Amino acid sequence: MNVPDELRYNKSHEWVRLEGDTATIGISDHAQEELTDVVFVELPEVGRAVDAGDPTAVVESVKAASDIYSPVAGEVVEVNEAVEADPSLVNSDPYGQGWIYKLKVKDVSQVEGMMDADAYRGMIG
Repeated sequence: MNVPDELRYNKSHEWVRLEGDTATIGISDHAQEELTDVVFVELPEVGRAVDAGDPTAVVESVKAASDIYSPVAGEVVEVNEAVEADPSLVNSDPYGQGWIYKLKVKDVSQVEGMMDADAYRGMIG
């Protein structure tokens, strides 16, 4: 199971990579494995304001459709159109090319309050 140490995680299996006040968000390797083959990704609208816990995107697999929840509050500033065109990127590269959207974070301390890699490994282990 791939759980990069530099990321933060939440209980609904989203990850965050914080660069300055911009958070890149995707779903964990564990989540994509549970979903199996991702066949569709519905991206949020750029400019949309979201609160922590808001459903912001949808990932559909051959097995199920799952909401992607915003781990932190902020404004959607970019979406990954590559995953819309090729949803399998979520499976093949969940922490790289398979990211889903980016947020301008309202309060970076929200990210610091998320689980670190060790805590996430403990939750899924």
